[in-house]
Amino acid sequence: MKYWLTFNEINILLHSSFSGAGLVFEPGENQDQVKYQATHHELIASALATRIAHEVNPENQVGCMLAGGNFYPWSCKPEDVWAALEKDRENLFFIDVQARGAYPSYSARVFREKGVHIEMQDGDAEILKNTVDFVSFSYYASRCASAEMNEHNSSAANIAKSLTNPHITRSEWGWAIDPLGLRITMNMMYDRYQKPLFLVENGLGARDEINANGEIEDDYRISYLREHIRAMGDAIDDGIPVISYTTWGCIDLVAASTGEMSKLYGFVYVDRDDLGNGTLERCKKKSFAWYQKVIASNDHDLD
Repeated sequence: MKYWLTFNEINILLHSSFSGAGLVFEPGENQDQVKYQATHHELIASALATRIAHEVNPENQVGCMLAGGNFYPWSCKPEDVWAALEKDRENLFFIDVQARGAYPSYSARVFREKGVHIEMQDGDAEILKNTVDFVSFSYYASRCASAEMNEHNSSAANIAKSLTNPHITRSEWGWAIDPLGLRITMNMMYDRYQKPLFLVENGLGARDEINANGEIEDDYRISYLREHIRAMGDAIDDGIPVISYTTWGCIDLVAASTGEMSKLYGFVYVDRDDLGNGTLERCKKKSFAWYQKVIASNDHDLD
């Protein structure tokens, strides 16, 4: 085993604090203070784990993991561009520390305006210098932001609040289907960190139905994955080193974003509904054989 990750989708701590970090807030508590203090503990733990992994075996490669997807500005209005930049920084803050080894310069103002004071122990700054070897991330959708986030229709289904982008299609749950957004995200992250990338989650949540022949023809999932793999290939052609690509996921399970079994991602169908009823019988979807072919051809056969 050579490749390791410290925290999965570490930035989800800010958007879904209990599922992301087990945080429970007391009445009247400054939630931002709690979130960012917990973040500091996680960043210290990540840096310590990275240091230990390198000490145990110098060939170990340790990465961070971001719930990725760039924010587009709603318009070219400067206020919207700034809002999108701030939303990107909110997520990239974690990776800025893990990849660069120190708190970014913009964090001082963020903490001041949110009334946050990070309690640091002696030696913490030195520990943070144990940076990761690569940046891994999940990508399901791009996002969109404006200076007035309530002004336009938003997609409530996303864990990270996003406006509905009128220029791209969406899944049944309101997630933007944006392969070019993957290429944009990958270029941004490599320009920012100059570290190899590892796309560890990519997939489409959809309702799958068994037809009269007992088959699941999930061409919509095949189309989604095909176009995102092509976009990743374009990013590689842009000069970005990519370690690997893995989908989410192999087998159907309860979706973390909604708690539903009906929002399915896998290549293998599981007979179970949102209320827990079903036989748990498994069957392969059409996408199973397609992805098997993609793997065998090392993505040269995407048809």
